[in-house]
Amino acid sequence: MTWLFNVAGAALVLFVLRDEFHTLWHPTRHGGLSRLVMTALWRLSSSLMPRCRASGLAGPVAMVAVVAVWALTVVVGWALIYWPHMPDAFTYTAGLRPAEHASFVDALYISLVNVSTLGLGDIAPTEGWLRILAPLEALVGFALLTATVSWTLGIYPALARRRALALRLSHLARTHPTTDQIDTDAGAAILDSLAAGISVISVDFMQYAGSYYFHDGDDRTSLALHITYADHLADQAAVARHPDVRLAAAALRAALEDLAFILDQRFLHTRGATRTVFDAFARDHGRHAGV
Repeated sequence: MTWLFNVAGAALVLFVLRDEFHTLWHPTRHGGLSRLVMTALWRLSSSLMPRCRASGLAGPVAMVAVVAVWALTVVVGWALIYWPHMPDAFTYTAGLRPAEHASFVDALYISLVNVSTLGLGDIAPTEGWLRILAPLEALVGFALLTATVSWTLGIYPALARRRALALRLSHLARTHPTTDQIDTDAGAAILDSLAAGISVISVDFMQYAGSYYFHDGDDRTSLALHITYADHLADQAAVARHPDVRLAAAALRAALEDLAFILDQRFLHTRGATRTVFDAFARDHGRHAGV
């Protein structure tokens, strides 16, 4: 039975490491465990805690939950490796009776001490391979901390870019540019800059998929609310006389289609047209899309 516990523990640790890798360092993938946790909390916030989503708590809480699940799974995995070898393969400080400190709770304690890099030393492995394994757990704990920091440093700039693009679209919507105003060199430049901004947001959704589960709060900074206006601008500019405007409109249309494809493939699963996806995006973020 010892090897069963060891295999189960190793499988849990490797599963978490794989999930971290795909969530944080693989630009075109999203870890299965992190996606499951974040999606479940996002849906829960929609049905049970709408105010939590509206106040922007759903995303941060989901990130904390993912990190907590990662840490807990690593701790349990390593505890399953230690437990079958207790107490014979461990040394105990004076005052601790080995026979009384060989339960799974004690294995969890050792795992927590190692993963947090505390190194208290009251219970330490004496078996050769376990003495190698314990410092490896400390390295995994340090990697988990580093991953959490890097995730935070990556996801919030992505949110800022998304909200900045939404604010730019909001400004344009409030000015109500006419077709004649768009049919100029300045109009072509505006359309081109929007296409470039939407392309950046598409990459952000691929590389920082967790950013989808953050609410944008203010209507002016909600991409889910304003992305349909970019779709409207592309239609409006497609019939322009200026060739540069038509080219910029085509580029904007392509960027919007790519964004819709990414949103649908990763999050919404409507299998609909671009406008259908954007409408679903707005509903999922508690908005009502419109021009």
